[in-house]
Amino acid sequence: MLRPETARARKQRREMSYPEVLLWQRLRRRNSGLHFRNHHAIGPYVVDFYFAPKRRAIEVDGQIHSTATAIAQDRERDRSIRENRYRLVRINAADVLQDADAVAAAIISLVASPLHQPAAGPPPRSGEDQGK
Repeated sequence: MLRPETARARKQRREMSYPEVLLWQRLRRRNSGLHFRNHHAIGPYVVDFYFAPKRRAIEVDGQIHSTATAIAQDRERDRSIRENRYRLVRINAADVLQDADAVAAAIISLVASPLHQPAAGPPPRSGEDQGK
């Protein structure tokens, strides 16, 4: 028997919104060599897209997310996802409809970049002046 969130994720894959379809068409091409998941369960929640190597969840928010009830639910959901050490990005559906290629490129750039900057050089040796 399937877990409820797994069944919900499968259902959401079959009933994607138009902005989700546009974005998924671009993310799944894998020209970048990156592998995204579509409607992935994280705990009791299902996120629209997920990039596992960086634990990055991507949500596409349509008009429904602007109601007071939805805002409160999203806030609780975001808190829970972040507490479990996932990084969450919310994207406005209107931005996807306006330029899905640019949104996909921004997501790919975000997940492909390193989490931190490379070191500028070796650390100073013991006893060297660090103030110069």
